[in-house]
Amino acid sequence: MNLRPALIAAALILATAAGSASARIRNVTDADAPRSLPDQGPVSVSWEDPANFTELRYSANSWEARRGNWVEELAEYLRESVEQKLPAGERLQVDITDIRRAGSYEPWRGVQFNDTRFIRDVYPPRMTLNIRRTTADGTVIAEGERKLSDPGFLMTANPIFSSDPLRYEKAMIDRWVWRELKPES
Repeated sequence: MNLRPALIAAALILATAAGSASARIRNVTDADAPRSLPDQGPVSVSWEDPANFTELRYSANSWEARRGNWVEELAEYLRESVEQKLPAGERLQVDITDIRRAGSYEPWRGVQFNDTRFIRDVYPPRMTLNIRRTTADGTVIAEGERKLSDPGFLMTANPIFSSDPLRYEKAMIDRWVWRELKPES
């Protein structure tokens, strides 16, 4: 009797079990997940507990909606976009208080589509931000709540050339940054 195939199979099973225990999927609601980006440059971005975001509270599949690192990815993108347009010497503090991603889960389609986000015009992306924009000496230029929404996101975004799952939210952020920081004429 040849035990070699059985030993190889057992070793593979043990290695897979050990690897899956340490390689757990990250969720945006994990207790050790960050709630702000590290301080660097003129733009600081923080966010509330994602468990309170509309995306999770009203999701038809909250398990799938909390998977990944999408809150931090959007915060990083927001910072990068603002840094490109923010005039020299100014600072911007952003607190993300709510996010609703484009699309939604539709459980009535059946179990085979439980993890599928359907992108339709009735599910536009939305974000709520509290901002504080200051000059180098601390004078406040602008502050308050900003409600971002893009009801025409399917007509303005170019999804054909992008496989980024956050492309609609990023396009919405770009449009807001352009409106918020456009030079006064």
